[in-house]
Amino acid sequence: MDSFPCRINWFHAKVTARRIVAGKWQANNGQACISVDYIITTKDFAPKLIDALRKGIEECFGTDPMESKDISRIVSSNHFSHLQSLMDEYKVYNKIVVGGQRNQKELKIAPTIFLDVPGDSQLMQEEIFGPLLPIITVENVKDSIDLINSKPKPLAAYLFTNNDKLKNYFVQSVSSGGMAINDTVLHVTVSSLPFGGVGESGMGSYHGKFSFDAFSHKKAVLYRSFSGDSSVRYPLYTPEKQKLIKAVMNGGIFNIILALMGWSRD
Repeated sequence: MDSFPCRINWFHAKVTARRIVAGKWQANNGQACISVDYIITTKDFAPKLIDALRKGIEECFGTDPMESKDISRIVSSNHFSHLQSLMDEYKVYNKIVVGGQRNQKELKIAPTIFLDVPGDSQLMQEEIFGPLLPIITVENVKDSIDLINSKPKPLAAYLFTNNDKLKNYFVQSVSSGGMAINDTVLHVTVSSLPFGGVGESGMGSYHGKFSFDAFSHKKAVLYRSFSGDSSVRYPLYTPEKQKLIKAVMNGGIFNIILALMGWSRD
């Protein structure tokens, strides 16, 4: 049983779809490091989401996205060929539920949605960096978290829900460079938020003061006086000294007092 019940009405689904469209196809037709790479949703909600995405694509790019002037071309012929090979893989070519049109001469690929592609397909093994969007269905929310965490840590992760408990669970359970709740990509526009990856998605962060800190060396400086120079730190290391050093390293004033008195718990 899912411990995160969410009431998703048509308005929420419509807003979710529009923001996914913005974070995928409006973001250079998926050719951006923070664009939506895949979607995980429940089996029950998938048909509603696909219908909302189809309508969102039509609202933004018309009934024929290949004729739209508001959608980006693929960056190069080599990348077009690579995306085409992902679409034509025998494991996924029959999983297309929206789009699929392409024009190699014009370097155009329409927004394309796949449903339940196999996890071992090439489409799910790499960053797509293009207009192809797989949707993976699961039984419950926990399964979706497990699926995300089974993969390399993403540069960005997005969650759509009206359940506050789920929001907190997602933020605490998923490790990613950045996150947006109920939106996509906009977190990188906020200069007061750091932008960067974690693990395989990158190291460090920048934006605003974070950029200054990223390129600043933090120099460690220790100042001491000439007093308080204990002989304990210098040879010869007698058994008494060793007990005291061990007590200091282990911490705890009681152990230090015992060592000074010549006693030990050992």
